[in-house]
Amino acid sequence: MPTTLQAPRAAAPKKDPKLANHWKTKPLEELTDADILAMPDSEYMNDVQMAYFRRKLVQLKQDMHNNAGETTEHLREDTVVVPDPADRATIEEEHALELRTRDRERKLLKKIEQSISRIDAGDYGYCDETGEPIGVGRLLARPTATLSLEAQQRRELKQKMFGD
Repeated sequence: MPTTLQAPRAAAPKKDPKLANHWKTKPLEELTDADILAMPDSEYMNDVQMAYFRRKLVQLKQDMHNNAGETTEHLREDTVVVPDPADRATIEEEHALELRTRDRERKLLKKIEQSISRIDAGDYGYCDETGEPIGVGRLLARPTATLSLEAQQRRELKQKMFGD
């Protein structure tokens, strides 16, 4: 019987019933992931959750912009001429790695912008394929998710079987 290797999953955060109504009394700035996760399922993607995820996405976007500025400065500082070819190769490899990381962040920025647009349109938190709720736990782990866990698993399985 064939076995499939799966990446180990982080333990799913559990709902804390004591926090179920914290969101009603706390200001948005003081809400934590645990407070959002503890909200009842009947409150899925209410105004508080939408505002919380918007704030989270905007903060992520701001952090990425700050990192991009640091990368530019770092690359400028490291443009010294090094006579040793091994040292030069090491510096160039570090630059290439940093640029690849920034390219991945650039792609993530696009997803963040799309997620913010989905919040504005009221579509955030629902699967693109099925229309089912994505789930608060998944959105806390990956705020740019557009597919439910099941739909994402189906897509990955299709990609594995048929390629891109």
